[in-house]
This record gives sequence, structure tokens and C-alpha cells, in this order.
Amino acid sequence: MPAISILSAIYHKIAPICPPGLATSLAASYIGDGKFFKAWRHEFIGTLLMIGFTFTPGKWIGQDSIAVAWTAHACGVIAADKIGGGPHVNPAVTCSMYALGKCSYTEAFVRIMGAMGGGLVAFPLYKLVADTLNLTPLGGPEFDPTNDAEGVNAAFSEACAVVLLMLLIYTVNWELNFGTYHYWIKQTLTALGIRYIIQTFPLAGPSINPMLATTWYIFKTGKYPDHFGHYFVYWIAPFAAAIFASALYVVYAGGFLFGQRLPLGPVKGAPKASDSKKQR
Repeated sequence: MPAISILSAIYHKIAPICPPGLATSLAASYIGDGKFFKAWRHEFIGTLLMIGFTFTPGKWIGQDSIAVAWTAHACGVIAADKIGGGPHVNPAVTCSMYALGKCSYTEAFVRIMGAMGGGLVAFPLYKLVADTLNLTPLGGPEFDPTNDAEGVNAAFSEACAVVLLMLLIYTVNWELNFGTYHYWIKQTLTALGIRYIIQTFPLAGPSINPMLATTWYIFKTGKYPDHFGHYFVYWIAPFAAAIFASALYVVYAGGFLFGQRLPLGPVKGAPKASDSKKQR
């Protein structure tokens, strides 16, 4: 049939330039009759911006100056969040938000798929920019199994990094108040914290973000990762770390973990009646 022939021709034209998994990401955007499409869009756009703004320092900006690279990275984190509409851009962060009851399972899934879609598009896009403008190609986090076949050391490094990242996010977003300039100060502190964590835990690339590791691998090889170590290092360990960090926060501040109260805490305690009256 002519229609099938046309569709087949279109498929054969598009398939070679369409990253594996992108169609799945796009399909996931309308789960729940499009209820979470806005969240998907924020994650997709936020990830595009995050990779563009935070991977270029040291490559395209500040090659010869650590101070310039760190400053550019901080500005990139703030810009990606502000322009992107406050996305998670990190499946581990989304996992923690789900564990703490900040989003539903469906929303968490859609957000993760949006971030994955953004990553799948971002790396080819910025390679095109680099090739066109004769810039240094961007790199990505990679797991080297040479001396760590099962990825135990790399996974531990990623887990520690994710726990610190989550504690940083909880602290600057929920525990501290910087007044009029709260957003700008907390985003700057987040950016500096991320940069510090990247420098401190380098064994897994580092990634501190499952999406970055997997989308980079797909971009580089054109296929899904086939080594269990990749999933252990970049997905299992970060998700476990995110849940552990969530549990620590519930013990400290109270609340629920997967809808259940923990037998410990809250260490923070309830606000005093006098304090509540003062806040009013």
C-alpha cells in the first residue's frame, strides 16, 4: 500500500538520527491524559538547558581559569532552573521527591522520562554546535570497569555524592530562608555544592544523575548500556542513596517515607506555640 510505503520511507529516514528511547520519552509525556505534560516539558527543556549551561564551563568557557569555570557553572545551574521552570532534571532527585510524597508515582515517571528525552536530544544538539563552531566537544560521565568490574567502588562514590546532593537540596530549599533574595542565594549555594561534589567524588565520571550517564552512553555508542555495572552505578546506587537521604530527612524533620511514618524522629520537633504565634 502507498501509505505503508511512505511511512516506511519516513521511518528509514528518521530512525538513524533518532536516539534510542526518544520515542518512548515522547510517548510518556501524555500519560494520564496529559495531566503531567507541563512537568514533562519542564524536565525536557530544563535538561536541555542544564546540559548546555553546566557542561560547557571548562570546555567552551573558562578553559584556563577554574574561577571562571566555577562561576559559569553556577550561573548555568541558576539559568537552567529559572528558565526551565524549576525542574528536577535528575531521576535521583525525582525518586526522593516521590519517596517524600512531594509527587505521585505517575508524575515521577513522567518527569524522569522528560529528563531522559532532554538528555537524548541535548548531546547530539551540542555536538552539532561544537562541530559547527569548531569548539571542544562536550564529554559525559563514564563508568570504567577495568579495575572495578562490578562497579562497587564507583557505585559507593555515586551514592555518597547523591546523599550529599539531596541533603544540600533539603537544607537550602526547606530549612533555610534567605529572605528577599532566597531564590538567588539558595540556587547559588546549590550550584557551588554540586560543583564541589563533582570534584570530590570522581570515580563514576562523576554523574550524580542517572539520566546524564545513560543518555551520554546512548549518544556515544548508539545503543542502550549492556553492562550491569552501568545500571548498578548510575541507577541502583543513586536511587538507594536518594531513598536513604529521604529517610534521614524524615527522621530529622518528620513527615512520611513512602506514605509511612518512621519509628524515629522527628529530631527537629514541632514548633513551639509561642514561635507559631510570632510567625503569624
